[in-house]
Amino acid sequence: MNIAIDVRRVRDFGVGTYIRNLLLALAAAGTSHRFHLICALADAPQFAHLPPNFEVVPYARGDASRLDHLDLPRLIRRLRTDVTHIPFHRVPLLLRKPYAVTIHDLSSLFYDDASGLLHAVRGFRLRRGLERAGGIIAVSGATQRDVINLVPEAAARVRLIYNAPDPLFLQRQGDTANGGIAKDAARERHRILERYQIRYPFLLYAGSIRPQKNIPRLIEAFAVARSGLEHHGGFRDLRLIIIGDEISRHPDVRRAVIHSRVEHCVRFLGFIPFETLRIFHELATAFVFPSLYEGFGLPPLEAMASGTPVIASAVSSLPEVVGGAAMLVNPENVFDIARGITEVLLNDSLREELIVKGRKQAASFSWGRTAESVLKLYEELGSKG
Repeated sequence: MNIAIDVRRVRDFGVGTYIRNLLLALAAAGTSHRFHLICALADAPQFAHLPPNFEVVPYARGDASRLDHLDLPRLIRRLRTDVTHIPFHRVPLLLRKPYAVTIHDLSSLFYDDASGLLHAVRGFRLRRGLERAGGIIAVSGATQRDVINLVPEAAARVRLIYNAPDPLFLQRQGDTANGGIAKDAARERHRILERYQIRYPFLLYAGSIRPQKNIPRLIEAFAVARSGLEHHGGFRDLRLIIIGDEISRHPDVRRAVIHSRVEHCVRFLGFIPFETLRIFHELATAFVFPSLYEGFGLPPLEAMASGTPVIASAVSSLPEVVGGAAMLVNPENVFDIARGITEVLLNDSLREELIVKGRKQAASFSWGRTAESVLKLYEELGSKG
């Protein structure tokens, strides 16, 4: 078959991880299908390592453009594809069938910052994309339920196909028998610590900074927990490091820092290279993820794969994804988030239990299985098309 995959969001935080690892797993599956990867010209080098049956198709228009509704379907027709995969919820209105769409979450509908006509138009585009889809990939049971509630008539076409952490997080640098490699990893850790001037224990949040991510409450809970730990020598200088969007775009987060009087111990690093992010995961005392809504929740799994204990919300898809391998808290209660942080930091046996269970839980997800299920969906849609 000829299969087109829209990979224009390969640079995005979560969707990009999905695209990169799905393509690698599809390539590793050794399938003979031909894949047309629709991407921006600047991103083409990212796919140069893929096998010959993966062809890059440069395309200049973004998925937010109104003309994309015409131009992408026109390109798909020229490619004579049997199946198209849109790994994001923005499906062009005139896209030819059959196509599959991956729904990572419905935050664009539930947490839309637009109102009135613009909100209605966005909702119409989302629903129409789902109603016409031959297959809808939901990345968790929670997302599957959200999709079915939104478009009940599409229930039979929704497939639960889980994401997985980036395999690089599962490679434990410090646990190798090769002394030279272990020393290189130790030197790299030391370099990162010196570069960012980190000489203290820290809690870590990594991900986008959006309303549903609940960052202001995380900051308030950190302030409460830090106040309670000031007499514990090991955590007297505890800090919170937030890796994600630029803080200047989120004044409510800055206000929370000032209101909680923790300006001196909360750091915002913006986006950082993958290898640096991986080291921050490994060095963190704990990873805190009090999100109000998640379609899947890759960051907690990536922290678990890195051997870091996780404090996560007991809502949405997170209990399903982290299993019993995380400290679950009420994300709407600052004091419960602070309680979870304090328990994980002070209870050594609990920390070790979460680390062991976390590694096992992260390893239970597999991009190989994800690719296998996605390929079956492609073949099913192709046979019907």
